[in-house]
Amino acid sequence: MLQLSFALTRHVLLRKKILASCKRPAVFMSTLLINQPQYAWLKDLGLKEENEGVYNGKWGGRGEIVTTYCPANNEPIARVQQANLEDYEETIKKAKEAWKTWADVPAPKRGEIVRQIGDALRQKIQVLGSLVSLEMGKILVEGVGEVQEYVDVCDYAVGLSRMIGGPVLPSERPGHALIEQWNPVGLVGIITAFNFPVAVYGWNNAIAMICGNACLWKGAPTTSLISVAVTKIIAKVLEDNKMPGAICSLICGGADIGTTMAKDERVDLLSFTGSTKVGKQVALMVQERFGRSLLELGGNNALVVFEDADLNLVIPSALFAAVGTAGQRCTTARRLLLHESIHDEVVEKLSKAYAQIRIGDPWDSNTLYGPLHTKQAVTMFLHAVEQAKQQGGSVVYGGKALNRSGNYVEPTIVTGLPHDASIVHTETFAPILYVLKFKTEEEAFAWNNEVKQGLSSSIFTKDLGRIFRWLGPKGSDCGVVNVNIPTSGAEIGGAFGGEKHTGGGRESGSDSWKLYMRRSTCTINYSKDLPLAQGIKFQ
Repeated sequence: MLQLSFALTRHVLLRKKILASCKRPAVFMSTLLINQPQYAWLKDLGLKEENEGVYNGKWGGRGEIVTTYCPANNEPIARVQQANLEDYEETIKKAKEAWKTWADVPAPKRGEIVRQIGDALRQKIQVLGSLVSLEMGKILVEGVGEVQEYVDVCDYAVGLSRMIGGPVLPSERPGHALIEQWNPVGLVGIITAFNFPVAVYGWNNAIAMICGNACLWKGAPTTSLISVAVTKIIAKVLEDNKMPGAICSLICGGADIGTTMAKDERVDLLSFTGSTKVGKQVALMVQERFGRSLLELGGNNALVVFEDADLNLVIPSALFAAVGTAGQRCTTARRLLLHESIHDEVVEKLSKAYAQIRIGDPWDSNTLYGPLHTKQAVTMFLHAVEQAKQQGGSVVYGGKALNRSGNYVEPTIVTGLPHDASIVHTETFAPILYVLKFKTEEEAFAWNNEVKQGLSSSIFTKDLGRIFRWLGPKGSDCGVVNVNIPTSGAEIGGAFGGEKHTGGGRESGSDSWKLYMRRSTCTINYSKDLPLAQGIKFQ
């Protein structure tokens, strides 16, 4: 209890320090936040004013110097030197060499090292979560929760390290054994997006490691400090286990590095999380070299609410799914399909709920909704609202940028648009919810499926038959299909990903580990004869 009390006290003090920093006078605007006393905790993560953004067993970087900014006030935090192509070449060679050592480590021992990574993250969970909040912009509880996801998938991977393997199959030939052998692909390239700068890497990294792969990570340039801080934690664990640091290499950089990774035949699997537009380009580059890719792309997710739904579940679910992370999740609810009999009631109740959303500094424990990640995101939000109006929509709540420092916009509800309006079919990475009115089950299911993306979907009903139709072949065509819960939020044990323009990839649980390995069908003849399949005989 004493340890818990101390941890909670430290967390509260840390939050108060960060919150107080938002109210600093304008004279500090030109100063890097990391040099201000209230941000001294950043040094607990090994960060400094200028940070090296390349790690391959040693730290370096000879590319462009990037300054990262706090979305809540647009003040500069610190600087990270990115990689150039020379750094990339050196790093990938070291990563491939490190793989030779890692592949020889038994899978349960690899799991033990991943367990230690999870424990190291636990020890830094509050301060690392605070960095996620500071650099990405999500509220503090979400920032800490994101680090917890990495911890959780490490725990999951530890157990998996003693379970991966293929079946022994019956051979049709006497004196023969038929087995499946699974081996690591080699080097897994991991390109992650700004909105989940810790968790998505963790989903890939922990599973890839226990499968016997080395990893090469390129995070988003706007969250480079998070990439550096996480890598420092992992590097220390590898060093303590006398393992090459290049097993988990880091290569901070822009589009040139990402393109090089996609085209490089030495990258045996490329996991890309980002927009559908860029993902399509990545897929083509990887496929051109007959490479393997794991794509987690856009979502245009719908909540479908029928007349028999429990509105006590619907209202908080719609609110959380639409405005969580300020609408910057791939699983954010962007469409709310309401049966005509309850449309007006739900819109009224949801608007009242929106009015109670506490908007403010991400580090304040009372805040439920923080800023967008960049100024460009604010511009995109405003453009989407105007497009919705031009296409016949009515803004019943929100629709404006907030007049305060930082990248804040109002969470927004739009009604009156046709289901096939172009803006409804566009994924705007912002807290805009399009409310559509339907008449029949067939209509609702069809509207859910008509968008190009196929990530997440939810239905709210008490009708058991409808639930199983929703889960069946003529129901939702998404990779995540929910009943009476929001579209956002994923459990570690289930495979996460989507269909169609979402890319078809799967990460984390179930049998998604197979994507990080190559399969061999092996036939062993332990007899003294050479019988051929199908009874063929050569005389």
